[in-house]
Amino acid sequence: MAERRPISFHEIKDDPAHAISDVVPEELRHQVKQLRPTPHMGQGKAPYRQLLPGVIQLPADWLIAWGRKSSLWPLTFGLACCAIEMIATFMARHDLDRFGILPWPSPRQADVMIVSGTVTKKMAPAVKLLYEQMPYPKWVISMGACATNGGPYSRYDRVLQGVDKIIPVDVYVPGCPPRPEALMDAFLALQKKIMEERGKIGR
Repeated sequence: MAERRPISFHEIKDDPAHAISDVVPEELRHQVKQLRPTPHMGQGKAPYRQLLPGVIQLPADWLIAWGRKSSLWPLTFGLACCAIEMIATFMARHDLDRFGILPWPSPRQADVMIVSGTVTKKMAPAVKLLYEQMPYPKWVISMGACATNGGPYSRYDRVLQGVDKIIPVDVYVPGCPPRPEALMDAFLALQKKIMEERGKIGR
């Protein structure tokens, strides 16, 4: 009959220095106690953060909207006396370049139309044509009381009672005429609107 050998049980602990069996020689046991876990610098981080540290993760629609609002090209197109205030806004005194706003003389590359002045029914087809020539996405700023609702000329039949009758308007600027600071505030309001409506454009 085969000889029965007693079975020995050893407690295994989380600490590797103490989780050593009795059958391990003393010199090897001393080396095992000296072992320490290797620190991993990228532990708990996403792979792209390990490969490219300092990269910011943002949604694509946020980046596209941020690029659009930071590079507005308004069309240099004036109709009446409000155009003088619009031209004054584009001067170096107000420095619209710090907002990424660059006036552009062609509707083919512009993305913001500033309707500054009285819109007559004779001029309305030209305003609508310029708007249709602008690439998408595009926005419209109605500058002054005349462009918004006819202003002091609202009783005349030959004056359009607001440019929003022919093209959609995003921002209205009150005043007769409004100051350059009011137009700058309209640009800031338009930039805020572009960021709020991100993801909706093109769907």
